[in-house]
Formats: sequence, C-alpha cells, structure tokens
Amino acid sequence: MGEQRPLIAVVGSANVDLTTFSAEFPRPGETLFGTSFDLGFGGKGANQAVAARLCGARVAMIAKVGDDLFGPATIRNFESLGIDARHVGVVAGMSSGVAPIFVEPGGQNRILVVKGANERLCPADVDAAAALLREASAVILQFEVPMETVCHTIRFCRKHGIRCLVNPAPAQAVDFAAMAAADYFIPNESEAQALTGLPVRTADEAFSCAEALLQRGLRRVVLTLGKNGAILATSEGMEMIPAYPVETLDTTGAGDAFIGSFAAFLAEGLKEREALRRASLYAALSTMRVGTQKSFAGREIFETEWKKRM
Repeated sequence: MGEQRPLIAVVGSANVDLTTFSAEFPRPGETLFGTSFDLGFGGKGANQAVAARLCGARVAMIAKVGDDLFGPATIRNFESLGIDARHVGVVAGMSSGVAPIFVEPGGQNRILVVKGANERLCPADVDAAAALLREASAVILQFEVPMETVCHTIRFCRKHGIRCLVNPAPAQAVDFAAMAAADYFIPNESEAQALTGLPVRTADEAFSCAEALLQRGLRRVVLTLGKNGAILATSEGMEMIPAYPVETLDTTGAGDAFIGSFAAFLAEGLKEREALRRASLYAALSTMRVGTQKSFAGREIFETEWKKRM
C-alpha cells in the first residue's frame, strides 16, 4: 500500500501498566516479596493506535504524557512502531498516566488508574493537530481524556467529514446529543449497561440495549460481547457479528484490538460487515497471548489466520 495507506488518528490516552504478581498482598505496614513484575505500554488510546498500526494503517497519536521517566519512553514506543508522535505533548510537573495492577495467583487483579497528564489533553491540542486530522480517514476517541476534548473532536470530525469512532470507556455519563455526531459508538457489555441501565446478560437483552442506544440518537452502535461476538445496530436493523473461538489466555486489551483494527479495515475501504468480521477475529487472536499491546498480531499473521477461517 506504500505511502498511500490510509491515516488513522487517535485522540486519547497513553499509560504505562505496572503489573505486580504476588502470592499474597501485604497488610498495612507490612512488606512482602512479590513473585514477578511486568512493565508495559497501555492506555486505551495508545492500544487502539498500536492495533491500527499493526494492521497496516498509518497512525498518528494526539496525547499528553508527563515529564517523568515514562513520558519519553512512551513517545519512543510510538516512534519504534512507526506511529506519528509529533502531537504527543509533554506536561511539565505532571506524571504520565499509570496503571498499577496487582495480580493474585488465580489471575484475579486489582487495578488503580492514575490519569496524570491524560487529564491535560484539551481542545486546543486537537486544534493544534487540525492539519493532520483533516488528512485522516478515521479518528478514534475514548473516555480516558477530558469529555470536553472528546466532544470537541467529534464536532471537528463532523465539520470536516472525517469518520469518527467513539469508544465510551471507561463508562461515564455522556451527552448523547454530542455523541450522535459520531459515526460509530462502540461500547462493551458493561459500558452499554452503565449507559442505559439495561442488563446485557443474554443475546435478546443485548439487542434491546443496542436498540435503546440507537433511540438516544446514535447513528451506528457496535456493542461488543467478548466471546459472544458483537451486535451491529443501525437505523436499517440489527445483526450479530460472529465471534471466532480460540484458545484464550488473556482477554486484556481485546476491545482495543477490535476498535483499532476495525478502524484500519474500514479505512482500507472494506465494507462495514467485512471490517467487523475481521476485527472480531483480530480481537480474538489478541486473547491467545498475555499482555495488551504485545499480544496484538501483525498483519501477515492476521491474514494467515483469516484465510484459515474463510
């Protein structure tokens, strides 16, 4: 595809995941030895950017990091993957976003997210990247940065005719009138439930929940259901996008893999349902390896697996 590859721009979060594994956790005032530790690059925005890049798109990241040890490392990680990081700003005197994660032997985890510099990504930063954004085939957004910035970016995309995908994660109160200008609204089960107050335990409930989101004025809803696939809901009707059974080890980041790859496949010109089916497999493949960004497949591996399932 050469230099004519479509451009995906991600306006969103960049974190560093600090994962500690331990047989038990200390009581107040107690010090214990853990069993192992892993440092990885994360944040929903960054994860989606990496997925789109590994699928073959050109990708640019608009984000904020701190002036601590993790800020420059995050920027180098983007650059090493070929992601345009010119609009990743460094905030003096603030930490980068971090997620300390504590994992028990059975796999149960406890996670703290400190937003840090992500809180400083503001509408002016989006405006500063306007020339780049206008080149994009799609812009991806999430809710780990200020809502004011999310809504501003949606309006920018609408004004300039740029495809806009919104991932309402983590779930929080939203202005559905602002969200209605986006092309795709892509929650998972828990996010959809939090936004509508409706349960999403069965396929019928999931369809009802997707319908409720459409009734709030959204244009297209893709409700992801993990191993049960995804629902595409539009004014023309609703349908189930199948999941692909795999040997799952770790589901962390699968939703980000789905969204980043879906944007990349759409930008290549694939039909909506084809892009969703491919994204479903791409997300499933990410669950076969441990970790988030490090679990995402390259395009060659994906195409090999896709052909097996044709």
